[in-house]
Amino acid sequence: MQAVAQARQAVRTEAVWDFLQMCTGVALVLFMWMHMILVASVNVDFGGGRVMNAIAYFFEATYMAQLGGPLIFLTMLAHFVLAARKLPFRVAEQKAMWVHTKRFNHLDTWLWIIQAVTAFIILVMGSIHMWTVLTNLPITAARSAARVQTGWWLLFYLVLLPCIELHVGIGAYRIGVKWGWIKRSHRQYFHGLENKLTLVFIAIGLITLITFYFIVKPAV
Repeated sequence: MQAVAQARQAVRTEAVWDFLQMCTGVALVLFMWMHMILVASVNVDFGGGRVMNAIAYFFEATYMAQLGGPLIFLTMLAHFVLAARKLPFRVAEQKAMWVHTKRFNHLDTWLWIIQAVTAFIILVMGSIHMWTVLTNLPITAARSAARVQTGWWLLFYLVLLPCIELHVGIGAYRIGVKWGWIKRSHRQYFHGLENKLTLVFIAIGLITLITFYFIVKPAV
């Protein structure tokens, strides 16, 4: 009886961790989509920066940027720690995971592999991006353009952009599958929808980078 009780407690604990992982994941998905749209506001006035600067000023004047930035970072870190329970860190585990993935050749398993790889990239590069932005307030279109036009930053964002959009798009799809909101009969439809949404956000991000690199006058 004691063994059964311990097993039930372990299952409940895992369920709680999974629920928290889902909550932090949903929060980050919504944040990233909203963040992309807000940054892309620089395209509204064709690189003039007035719309983006007004939005950035609002977030900083209300201290949402100063408080929200660290909160988002902590949420990202918590999400990574919760997800890391199931990530293969050892070389032997990674080899075994790769062998099984190729053997099963199942779409959702490949999507999980993409999520695992992009998670590590986002943790490092996302932290660098957030530190750079939050330690150089206020946020303005001119400052963002100066960063994109300097050194390796354009290449940096060309790597980070698809990693983020793939991770959050796949994450949204897998959350729906895992928690039963997306039924097996509807998986193909929602996976196609996720692909389209991911491509749209990557396209928006690329257009925004082009605007920052070629059109917006950088701060000196």
